[in-house]
Amino acid sequence: MPRTVAPLTDKQINNAKPSEKFYTLADGRGLQLLVSPDGRKSWEIVYLSPVTNKRRKSSFGIFPTVSLKEARTRRDEWQGLVRQGIDPIDQKKEIKKEEKLHVESNFKNVVTYWLKDQETRLQPNTFKRKKSLIEHTVLKAFSDRLMEDIDHTEIIKIIEVKAIQTPETSRRLFTYLNDLWQFACSRKLCKHNIIANIHKKSTLPKVEKVHYAKVTDMAIFKELIDAIYCYHGHYSTKNALKFVLHLPLRAQNLVNLKWSCIDMDKKTLTIPRAEMKIKDKNYDDFTLPLSNEVIAILQEQYLFTSNNTFVFVADSGNHINEETPNRALERMGFSDKKRGRHQRLHSFRGTFRSIADTYQMDHKCSFEAKEKALDHAVGNSTERAYTHKADHLKEMRILLDWWSEFIVKNLSDKRK
Repeated sequence: MPRTVAPLTDKQINNAKPSEKFYTLADGRGLQLLVSPDGRKSWEIVYLSPVTNKRRKSSFGIFPTVSLKEARTRRDEWQGLVRQGIDPIDQKKEIKKEEKLHVESNFKNVVTYWLKDQETRLQPNTFKRKKSLIEHTVLKAFSDRLMEDIDHTEIIKIIEVKAIQTPETSRRLFTYLNDLWQFACSRKLCKHNIIANIHKKSTLPKVEKVHYAKVTDMAIFKELIDAIYCYHGHYSTKNALKFVLHLPLRAQNLVNLKWSCIDMDKKTLTIPRAEMKIKDKNYDDFTLPLSNEVIAILQEQYLFTSNNTFVFVADSGNHINEETPNRALERMGFSDKKRGRHQRLHSFRGTFRSIADTYQMDHKCSFEAKEKALDHAVGNSTERAYTHKADHLKEMRILLDWWSEFIVKNLSDKRK
């Protein structure tokens, strides 16, 4: 028969003195008091795991913070679990895990984790727009909800409202939310991607693909050249427009252009691949030759902003906003699509490409050189694997020198 253990009393516990070594006082049914050499008295429970059939031990706290009565109550609870075939330590860990998951899977927390990840992958302006869209749509609606408690029908309502306001934005929102839920599922912050339950075609409005409006008519193009060269606004706005007229960078690369990317002696511009739209690490950094006219524009701008990191700087000290040159173009009268007089920063790329094709016999540069000047991926993935290292810099110099000469030639005599 198992040895009968006399239950402890408060007096025995209070009178228990420390010794040189740890020792225990048994209360029975697995509960014992561990007395430390420093005088601390800790409750312990010893039991046989019904799962592993091995002896396990855990702490119930310190006496007298946890009284004898409380310790016995906890022991009885644990022994009850053991009789049900449940290991109390495992259950305790599982409860803590669920509590931690409950906190982490709060929608606001998940969005915070996801945005931190997105910030490492996106250009600053792109990240800023994505963050703003999420914060002003779904974050306010579901801030304190758990991911698991949000239903796809609630998401549909938000997307449909956004679709009424701005159809294209609703499509971006759908893509962002799908990525957010995939992110959460992959990190076990929710079990199911509810966005997968949304029928995309019936929820999102059909968007007609419209190419950027651009000036291609030569008469209007001459007016555009004159308007830019004669602009009386901020020097950074004027020179940014002159620069992009001659060197058709993407809007984001233009406004974020740094002096460190410019080599006046070699007459080249080099933007790190990580800052380009095509971020494939197999591609070299994006390099373009600079014409004499572009060098002249940069030399003038250098007088104003040489002490700054960025080339085109606003009065605030930061680089100019993408919309600043666009507003200037509007003030110049280039916002009329019906009359073919609509030009945005991005449109200069299309204008360059269209006119370069029209005057192909003048410069005789290849399709690849024209595409490389715009940093477009040429060919399919297999072809690019073999050709992406091809050097078209010499040919691009011929092309871009011709383009600058063409622009200057079409300036009005009074504005040259």
